[in-house]
Amino acid sequence: MAKYAFKNGWYSLPNGKTAEVREKIKKALGITSDATFYSRMKGIPEPTISEYQEIEAIFKEYGITNPWG
Repeated sequence: MAKYAFKNGWYSLPNGKTAEVREKIKKALGITSDATFYSRMKGIPEPTISEYQEIEAIFKEYGITNPWG
């Protein structure tokens, strides 16, 4: 598994919040397709520092403090 995958955070989301979070992350990263989103979720390619911070902030909104792994 990639070091900067956010699968742990994804699988820790409350029921019914995945679509909302997916759209927030897609907007933050400037991506439009679900296929690209799922690649990014697997850590491919590794996020930039600003993307890393954006992803962490989104998960913190849902009480998830360490989404990585």
